[in-house]
Amino acid sequence: MSGFTDHQIEQARRYHRPRYVVLVLDVAVSVLVLAALTQVSLPLLLAPAVIGTVGALAGLPFAWWRYRHDAAWGFARQSRRTWAVDQAKSLGIGAVLLSLALVPLFLLVRAFPHGWPWPAAAGAALLVFLLGFLAPLVLEPVFNRFEPLADEALSARLHAVAERAGVPVREILVADASRRTTKTNAYVSGIGRTRRVVLWDTLLATPTDQIAVVLAHELGHRVRRHVALLTLLAMAGAAGFVVVLRLLRPQPAPRDTAFILVLGLVLELATLPLGSALARHFERVADRFSIDVTGDRAAYRALHYELARANLSDLRPPKWLYYWMFTHPTPPERLSDVR
Repeated sequence: MSGFTDHQIEQARRYHRPRYVVLVLDVAVSVLVLAALTQVSLPLLLAPAVIGTVGALAGLPFAWWRYRHDAAWGFARQSRRTWAVDQAKSLGIGAVLLSLALVPLFLLVRAFPHGWPWPAAAGAALLVFLLGFLAPLVLEPVFNRFEPLADEALSARLHAVAERAGVPVREILVADASRRTTKTNAYVSGIGRTRRVVLWDTLLATPTDQIAVVLAHELGHRVRRHVALLTLLAMAGAAGFVVVLRLLRPQPAPRDTAFILVLGLVLELATLPLGSALARHFERVADRFSIDVTGDRAAYRALHYELARANLSDLRPPKWLYYWMFTHPTPPERLSDVR
């Protein structure tokens, strides 16, 4: 299988299969807890934050299991205290964001009992856009520290790659991901002036030619406007959710908070296969772009083989799960694409 041994396939399977079981249990418990919370009625200003936090707390045991599982496999570097701090940050941010989404919705319904869907749909789309724009400035720094790439030789090499790609970048940022994990990654985030390329510091030990392929891949997402397209789809999805909510709850009130969350989760699960398929397509486009820009197929193959080994990527996932939620092609698929 594209250079991977039976031992590697089995090792990845042993790491991932329990995680898939826990994922299904996590989703099931979340739905059950939120369904039970549909009987709870709280004041307008409290309902989103309280209901959302209780629902999120239901998933905390599964998050703890994932942390311990990754620690047992040598991936997690966090202490229990810093892990707990991260979870508390996530709960707090989730409560704030949910309040920002639902409190204005309930106020709109009170002010315009029959005309609320139109401003609510526009507001939902705007909120998604603002989150995409502000996340690099407001949310990402809550969990990581970012610094410009300090290695001058590597920085010069990567800026040259960006020039060849036709998308010069002001700076390449490095996130201190090694405080939490040994896994490697890179990503693009933000919209317009907040758009940026981020490398995890765990990636910097990778050979320079392979890091150049990583950067070219991320720039491919930028050149092909994948982040912008996904943002537009998310905005349309948020507006569409308001329409569905109007059909099921003509005048949603704070007592409907848990129902709204269940509805959102169910619709997300239902549309996930389409979103995952689109994401995998974008990844293949960016892969081809990285090869076109660097012209280095050997580095591409070495990179994806090493990433699969270092991250213990699932080399042969269950097909139903792959089509449902995998946002990236498997390493064997990525390697076979460049033969």
